[in-house]
Amino acid sequence: MSQLDINAGRIVANASENERASFIKRTYMHLAGAIIAFAFLETLLIKSGIAESFVGLLGQSKWSWLIVLGAFMGVSYIADSWARTAISPEKQYMGLGLFVIAEAIVFTPLIYMALNIAPDMLTYATLLTSVLVGGITFTAFTTKKNFSFLGKYLAFGGIIAMGIIIGGIIFGYTLGLFFMGAMIIFAAVSVLYSTSNIIHEYHTEQHVAAALGLFASIGLLFWYILQFLMALGGDD
Repeated sequence: MSQLDINAGRIVANASENERASFIKRTYMHLAGAIIAFAFLETLLIKSGIAESFVGLLGQSKWSWLIVLGAFMGVSYIADSWARTAISPEKQYMGLGLFVIAEAIVFTPLIYMALNIAPDMLTYATLLTSVLVGGITFTAFTTKKNFSFLGKYLAFGGIIAMGIIIGGIIFGYTLGLFFMGAMIIFAAVSVLYSTSNIIHEYHTEQHVAAALGLFASIGLLFWYILQFLMALGGDD
């Protein structure tokens, strides 16, 4: 057994009922905190005028988004590594906080455009994401099936999706509704995978990492639902 396993407590699936309940409660409390912090940061970025400046900066070159995307991927890797550490609780929270900040920055252009072009779509996307996440969570907890096997398929699909996105940035082609719809399904599966891991795969002291993983999956789902709705609205 590795040092990480020794310090991280037992796997949730093998823990007592009270330990499992406590872990799940802590995970969702941290998830709620991350969502609230994200909403606060988005509001701050938009009301301060930073969002408008950021959108203008990104519009100056097609390479800007590529740089932002690369930086986000790097920061996400670091944040996840910090959040998964069992040795330092402070570092776990630093990882979650770093990811929330990075997510807020990346979401800024999309939220800004939605508020200025189709504010109703922002509300609809929030409600639809909440309903889907609620349904997926109910499915994961009632079936109690371990969906960890989805990880390899998500990794493969993520590489393909990233290649398509980068290609779109470089060559300027539009991804379209079909791609957005496929990514909504991909993100929904990711939420199912992350929720299942909370029940089966994490250690009892990895609630911060579990919250980060679920927050990232929900963020991805919200991102593509909002894009999909805005694209539909633009076609009307």
